[in-house]
Amino acid sequence: MNKLTLDGKVLMTLGNKGKPSDTGYTFVGEGGKQLHIMEAIYTTKRGGPPFNAPTGVALAASGEIFVSDGYGNARVHKFTPDGNLIMSWGEPGSGPGQFIVPHAIAIDACGRVLVADRHNNRIQIFDQEGKYLTEWNDVILPTDIYIDKDQVVYVAELEPRLSIFDLDGNLLARWGNEGRTKEDPLFVTLHSVVADSRGDVYVAEVMGIYQGDPFLDTRKTRMIQKFTRKK
Repeated sequence: MNKLTLDGKVLMTLGNKGKPSDTGYTFVGEGGKQLHIMEAIYTTKRGGPPFNAPTGVALAASGEIFVSDGYGNARVHKFTPDGNLIMSWGEPGSGPGQFIVPHAIAIDACGRVLVADRHNNRIQIFDQEGKYLTEWNDVILPTDIYIDKDQVVYVAELEPRLSIFDLDGNLLARWGNEGRTKEDPLFVTLHSVVADSRGDVYVAEVMGIYQGDPFLDTRKTRMIQKFTRKK
């Protein structure tokens, strides 16, 4: 993981390229069978140090760095602003503070750390010392979290749909493939969301995961879409 200037100069590197931590993670099943990604995520056997396929990063007001680590691990790591590891938390599982694919991370204005615990179908919320505070369960396979200047929380889901919450987890808005045909879905594989200063929302999708399901066939993916906020 690199910290870069706007023109691409590397300022800091976290982790060691090509040397994933030992978490017992593998994509290969019995007899050498290649697993579908939706099955392979369950093969993480233990939490490990940074990193094994990290998925997201968030900065605290203090400059401390929080990383969700992610596809091949089941942890959140906290670093000093200059990249020294302070602490890690999380293990594979479905209890408080456990993860199955922590896929995204964000920090709200109260300093709480929100983690998209994808295959547990929830957003877990912690303080910055890793203490479990609460969780939101009204999500299905959350892939990304974005918090705007008004502290509105946007969550992309592999359901696929986009959900919008307040900081208490109350649902404000949601839309997906309702009213769409299987030949023309609005969303296929939502993987990222962000909003601009006007409140317009941008979502991005990923290809190469699903084939065959009419609503999840990545050949129908609209890579980036923009939704204009109603005034």
